[in-house]
Amino acid sequence: MDAEQLRARQAPIKKRFRETPALAQRVLQASGIMTPESTTCEVETFLGSTPAGLHTYTGGDGTEACAAEMLLEALIGCAGVTFSVVAKVMEIPFDSVVIRAEGHLDFRGTLGVERDAAVGYERINLFFEIATEADEDQLAKLVELTDRYCVVFQSLKSMEPSQFMKTDA
Repeated sequence: MDAEQLRARQAPIKKRFRETPALAQRVLQASGIMTPESTTCEVETFLGSTPAGLHTYTGGDGTEACAAEMLLEALIGCAGVTFSVVAKVMEIPFDSVVIRAEGHLDFRGTLGVERDAAVGYERINLFFEIATEADEDQLAKLVELTDRYCVVFQSLKSMEPSQFMKTDA
């Protein structure tokens, strides 16, 4: 899909949302199933279920996905798609992009070993290795807009921790 095809596809959606902002409001959902016999949560994904379990640093055996790593994967997926779309709109060609996320985590917090150790990522670094002919100013703008429009990045950046714990039950 080139820039014009993308604009053509998005134009009627943007028009609808400008005219009727309420149409843009959606609640996205995810679900998982737990059983009392296991510490694994079967997370329903687009491609089927994925068993999420304990990381090896918390007692897992490494055969199940770690939800904390899945968060980094979601960030990479969102940043990658956003980068690609923004590059198309800005008409910045690239040969390839490798995106890598590093989440700095102190497992003492989640294991309750050290009360003052944070539970969760203390910081997340996102790295882009971009093969392109674009100049530094174009790349800086491209990365700035990727940060601005990446749903996962902006959600992680702006949410209060207590919002993650709310339930309807």
